[in-house]
Amino acid sequence: MKRLLALLLALGLLGSVTPVFAEEDGVPAAPDGGGDVTVMEPAQLPAWAMPELADGYALGLFGDEINTTAYSQTVTLEQLDKLTGIAADKLALLNVDQRSSAGSFVIDTTRGGVLNALYMEALPYAFEGVDAGAVEFLSALGVVHGDGDSLALDRPCTLLEACAFTNRMILALYDSQNAGSLGLLWKAEGNGNTLYLLGSIHTDRNNLYPFHKQLRDIITSSELAAFELDFNNQEGVDEFVAMQTYSDGTTLKDHISPELYQEVMEAMAPLGMPEDQVAQFKPWALANSFTALSMMDETTSGNGMAPDLYVNAKATNAGIPVEGIETYAFQGKIFDDLSDEYQENYLAMTLTMYLGASAGEGLTEEEQAELEEALKEQEAAVSRWMGQWKTRDIEAFSKDYPKDDIQGNTTDELNSKLFEGRDPNMIAWADNYLKQEGSHTGLMTVGAGHMIGKTGVVQGLKDLGYTVEVMPLP
Repeated sequence: MKRLLALLLALGLLGSVTPVFAEEDGVPAAPDGGGDVTVMEPAQLPAWAMPELADGYALGLFGDEINTTAYSQTVTLEQLDKLTGIAADKLALLNVDQRSSAGSFVIDTTRGGVLNALYMEALPYAFEGVDAGAVEFLSALGVVHGDGDSLALDRPCTLLEACAFTNRMILALYDSQNAGSLGLLWKAEGNGNTLYLLGSIHTDRNNLYPFHKQLRDIITSSELAAFELDFNNQEGVDEFVAMQTYSDGTTLKDHISPELYQEVMEAMAPLGMPEDQVAQFKPWALANSFTALSMMDETTSGNGMAPDLYVNAKATNAGIPVEGIETYAFQGKIFDDLSDEYQENYLAMTLTMYLGASAGEGLTEEEQAELEEALKEQEAAVSRWMGQWKTRDIEAFSKDYPKDDIQGNTTDELNSKLFEGRDPNMIAWADNYLKQEGSHTGLMTVGAGHMIGKTGVVQGLKDLGYTVEVMPLP
């Protein structure tokens, strides 16, 4: 049980899984690149806002309401309270020395009032220059710019402006402390070209955001951003979504046991998924979704933005071309070709991961204890991997992540498909990029499991004669 759950968890971190949930069912799409639906067209928003979108969405500062005219309306006190709450939580993680703070500030929905509210969250900490006052401190950080003549502090503050102010303050204060997630990042060089290699873990948890400035700058300075999939390819997304559902007149009930069918329906009901909708999906599609859900924790933002989706949104909003190394049809076929028996077992195990200890009803005391221990180890493993990702501890991740176990289990239908042929294709893509004429800089973001190991991208490029090194810590 423990080994199987651990392997399933590792598999879940490999692919850019698209959950079965519709946007209206509570899993929002990512802004301007990075999800099933593009949340907003750039033409709808002022140009100054574009650099704010990916970070603001990843931090949970806004959701799909930014896609409506709400973004241009005056921020409400309730919305401001949410923004300052997120800022408070993020600043507390910096472990900056605390200090006594006092002062009386007008907090309202003007630009000045919003700045005062944000300043109050920074005031209890010994940040350099914090005693200068709200406007002076936040202006020095680059939080508020104005129109060149004034900061328009008395003007009503829009929701978009309030989100931008909050986002800028969080990023600026993290940058001042040399803080933020670093990512599993390598630098490959050859023929005058540079390709940064970012190993992604496809989940948002353990206070993943914000990213460190070093990583953010690498994203926005790249000429091309490549991913396992082109997340902006709506035609490909539609094809993948279609592969997840039955088109032969059968439903989920015809492919799994009545007991498992009932358990699935009971698990999906609280998520707002009616039975007739759930029944259209194949077991592997539901299994992938349960895997994604089981890896979230209390720090996952309301938007649940995985690193590869963030990078895609950040690059897209900066006008950087993006490219997919694989296709949605290819990734879908990996799962769609699994036998009915395997899909049923896959669904049963991932449902157990999602339900946790409550999945143990009807088990013997010994079986219940084994399940609880397996789930505990699962949670610990994900936390370790996320910690290694955030601190760029590549050595620890390479030893901890069970790639050898996955590749060595050749009798497993899914294992044999996840790396075989995929690592070589990713190596070939990177090789083609590095051997092109001229001097170019790109970024390749794929599952971290594809980067490491004897068959991984890093070793593959070294074998081809390229210089590949772990990016130095900033």
